[in-house]
Amino acid sequence: MMFTKRALILALLSAAPMFAQNIAGTWQGTLPTPKPLRIVFKISRADDESLKAVLFSIDQAGGQPINATAASFQGGTFKMTIAGIGGTYEGKLNPDGASMNGTWSQGGNPLALNMTKATPQTEWAIPEPPPPPKSMDKNADPGVEVATIKPSRPDARGSSMLVGRGGQNLFTTTNSTLADLIVFAYGVHPKQLVGAPSWVETDKYDLSVKPDQPGIPNIAQLHSMLQKLLADRFHFAFHRDKKELSVYALTAAKSGVKFSKSDAAGNLPGIGGTGPGGIFVRNATMEDFAGFLQSRVLERPVVDQTALAGRYDFQLKWTPDAAPDLFAAVQQQLGLKLESTKAPVEVLVIDKVEKPSEN
Repeated sequence: MMFTKRALILALLSAAPMFAQNIAGTWQGTLPTPKPLRIVFKISRADDESLKAVLFSIDQAGGQPINATAASFQGGTFKMTIAGIGGTYEGKLNPDGASMNGTWSQGGNPLALNMTKATPQTEWAIPEPPPPPKSMDKNADPGVEVATIKPSRPDARGSSMLVGRGGQNLFTTTNSTLADLIVFAYGVHPKQLVGAPSWVETDKYDLSVKPDQPGIPNIAQLHSMLQKLLADRFHFAFHRDKKELSVYALTAAKSGVKFSKSDAAGNLPGIGGTGPGGIFVRNATMEDFAGFLQSRVLERPVVDQTALAGRYDFQLKWTPDAAPDLFAAVQQQLGLKLESTKAPVEVLVIDKVEKPSEN
């Protein structure tokens, strides 16, 4: 059979859409971590032909689905971003259309992740997701059933504040100063603490706190419970005052925001760093985001003036001491603005505080 040049071009063009569709399906591969992790992507096309992708890490956390916030396939390259965990994947589809070689990056640590398109006979079983954790009654005002406070190890690195680890409703922190705890409990910036002795910002503790009510507490309930713990175990007492401070106002840019509402379950946010110049945000309000910026990133209080309701997922990357800096990245990547201003801000004037009582 003979093809003219025109017929051959038409044949190639007509095959292109079919080839583009090949990315849809179930893909699986193993991430070479110290304990290898089986990873599954489920890629599909929406009615408008845009791509949707869902990641399953089936050897972690029961293989719960994590929706991608962006997915694309152009020039034979598949790209996916999952802002809520600070992860990205980029893979090149091989000519066989049934495998792709790529890289998974999370927290600045790229790892090779090569994927194979699964068939009904070869696809891995994905565990049924565990039932969602039961939330604490929203009207409950939890106290502390039991709490353990220990000095952190001198060689400990990093810090954390977590709730619900291991399926329980424990609130745990590692390597946290009392200033960190006060900042979290009262939603303030360290500069809003007045009259603190030096050890408040230097001595570090690990906490494990069990509420006296069942279920996972929401943010307001966590704050209330921790405030009671600070009063009981650190004998923390203060009064409120007003002071004009330099602050950053977080506002929505006129161009509009560039992120979407979260589809995560639960009533708690997940916000963390992905190395210098990186933040991932999952299921968080703008007030949560502003609070993280003021407590972990910026040297001033941050006031949320976005008027954005709801919870969101997104990822933010910037280059410390270079372009784009944090302020440019917030506007370019999120459609938000951080502007310097002065405003009267509430401060906590410390009247009394003591090192924690014995467990």
